Amino acid sequence: MIFETHAHYDDEAFDEDRDSLLASMQQNKIGFLVNVGASLKSTRSSIQLAEQYPFVYAAAGVHPSESAELNEARFEWLREQCAHQKVVAVGEIGLDYYWDEPDHALQKKWFARQLELAKTLRKPVIIHSRDAAKDTYDIMEAYHAGDVGGVVHCFSYSAKMALDYVAMGFYIGVGGVVTFKNGRKMREVVEAVPIERILLETDSPYLSPEPYRGKRNSSFHLPYIAQKIADIKGLSYEEVVMLTTENAQRLYQIKC
Repeated sequence: MIFETHAHYDDEAFDEDRDSLLASMQQNKIGFLVNVGASLKSTRSSIQLAEQYPFVYAAAGVHPSESAELNEARFEWLREQCAHQKVVAVGEIGLDYYWDEPDHALQKKWFARQLELAKTLRKPVIIHSRDAAKDTYDIMEAYHAGDVGGVVHCFSYSAKMALDYVAMGFYIGVGGVVTFKNGRKMREVVEAVPIERILLETDSPYLSPEPYRGKRNSSFHLPYIAQKIADIKGLSYEEVVMLTTENAQRLYQIKC
């Protein structure tokens, strides 16, 4: 059974068939799924899905692009959600400099606060980092993110930086980009990072792998990602599924 470590089934892209999709996950060999919060609203929705489906777990956090919605009162509400028994991580949190807003200083503030929250609760973090390689790493190092560990989701930097994160105690999230014709850098990352530090993810409904690139993504496409990793690492498909599932269960402390 495959462990889907990063999806957004609360997204409006799934409004028409969300229930039927989730109900069919396990018969399609998706054994576990983490639905990841990216805002206060999606954190609430993710927890609701986790409460509804036994195999679904949630991450609670505010994405850097949504960090302007946070204030002290809302942060306290988020703290309460992170303590929920089916919340297995704080995330997705981090920095995103692709756009000019929110202000980078504001992003850094709430990234640091959510890292501190994760340490207080002893839960791993799911990191989002886009066009912010140095600042992300420096903040994680300064706040000793390795004490709780986690995953750098949708990894987009160099193989060397991936190994720096592995040395910090983090996993590397590998999704559909590894299958793209222009995904050479991601394939180099997969080649460099030990299989014991790789997690499977889709980021559904985004980033569909080939041959579905440009279409709505779902966890049913995970086998394409697993097979590409198997090809790169010289492993069997079954080995990749087994080892990445074990990795995710270890990180999120989920037992079969």
